[in-house]
Amino acid sequence: MGTYLLVIAAAIAVRQADRWWFSPRRGAPPSGTRRDLMALQRSRANDITPVLLMAGHWAELVGWWGIAAHGGAAGGAVAACAVAVKFRHLQEVSHFAVHGVLTRSPRAGTVLAEALAHVPMGLVPVEVRRERHVRLHHPNATVPGADPNLADLEEAGLVPGVGPRRFARGLLHPLTPAGIAGTCRSLATGLSPRTGPWRLPAFAAAAGAAYAVGGWRALLLAYALPRLLLYPQLAWMSLIVEHRWFDAEPATGTPAEVEAGRCLRLYPRSAALALLARGTWLPYGDLFHYAHSAHPAVRWNYLPALERAIGMPHYTPSGLLAGPTAVVGHHRRALRLGVPAGAAALPQNAA
Repeated sequence: MGTYLLVIAAAIAVRQADRWWFSPRRGAPPSGTRRDLMALQRSRANDITPVLLMAGHWAELVGWWGIAAHGGAAGGAVAACAVAVKFRHLQEVSHFAVHGVLTRSPRAGTVLAEALAHVPMGLVPVEVRRERHVRLHHPNATVPGADPNLADLEEAGLVPGVGPRRFARGLLHPLTPAGIAGTCRSLATGLSPRTGPWRLPAFAAAAGAAYAVGGWRALLLAYALPRLLLYPQLAWMSLIVEHRWFDAEPATGTPAEVEAGRCLRLYPRSAALALLARGTWLPYGDLFHYAHSAHPAVRWNYLPALERAIGMPHYTPSGLLAGPTAVVGHHRRALRLGVPAGAAALPQNAA
C-alpha cells in the first residue's frame, strides 16, 4: 500500500510542471484582459509539459490500481471513485486539445489526446469530437435541433412536461439500463475498426495494464466499473451544469453577452465547494464554463482571471441539489413550465 501511495504522490508532483509553467501568478501578473491572457498563453505554449501532465495522470492510475488490489473493500471503493475522477480529468485535458490549445502545436495536442485519453478510454477520435463540440455545440449551445448536447439531454427524457420520476431517471441516465447501453454503444463506436484498426488493441492494452498491476480486482473495480458507470455519471452531471438548457435567455452582442444568458456558474459564493468541484467532477476549467464558452481559445489556467474580467453569467446557483437556486430545481421548474428547450436562445453566430 505504501508503495502505491508514493506512486500517487510522485504522479501528482509530475503534473505540477504544467501547472507551474502556465501559472498566471508566475512572473508579472497579467492585466486580466483576454488579449493580455492570450499573449501570456502563447508565450508559454509548449509540447513538453502537457506530456508530463497526462503521463502523471496515468502514473496516478497505476497507484490506484495497486490500492484497489491490496486495500481491501475500502481501498477498492476509494480506488473506483478516484479512477472515475481521473477519467474526468483526462477527458477535460483532452477537451483543450480538441480546441487546439493544450500544446504549442495543435497536431501534437491531437496526437497526445488520442494516445493518452481517447484511445485508452475508448472515446471517439479527436476529430469526431472536434466536429461535434467545436463546430456544432459551441456556436449553437442550447439551440434545439442544432446543439448535439441538448439532443443528448432530450434523448435521456429531459423534455418539457417530464414527470418527477422520469426527471430523476434523466439525472441518473448513465446509471440506467438505457444509459449503460448508450455507453456501450459509444465504446463500440470509438473502438470500431473504421476509426483505426489499432484502437481496440490499444484500449485492451490499457485494461491489461490494470490487470497486470492489480489483477481482477483492479480490472473490475478500478477500470471497468469507473469506465462504464461512475465516470459517465460524473461527465453527465458536468453537462447538466454547463448551461441553462431549458430556459436560456435571448441575447445579442459580444460573445460574453450572448453566453451570459445561456450559461451558469456553480458555487460562486463557496470557495470550499468550488475547490472540491475543481478537484473532482468539474476539473480543468469545467467550473468556469461561462468564461470558456465566451472565449474557447483560452487555456484552463487563465479562465479564473478571464472570469474576473468579464464577470458572471446571469444565473449563479449556489448548489447542485439543494437550495433555492440549485441547478436541479431550476431545470425541473423550467421543464415543468413546458418551455421548449432552448427556445429563447439565439445561435451565437446570429448575435
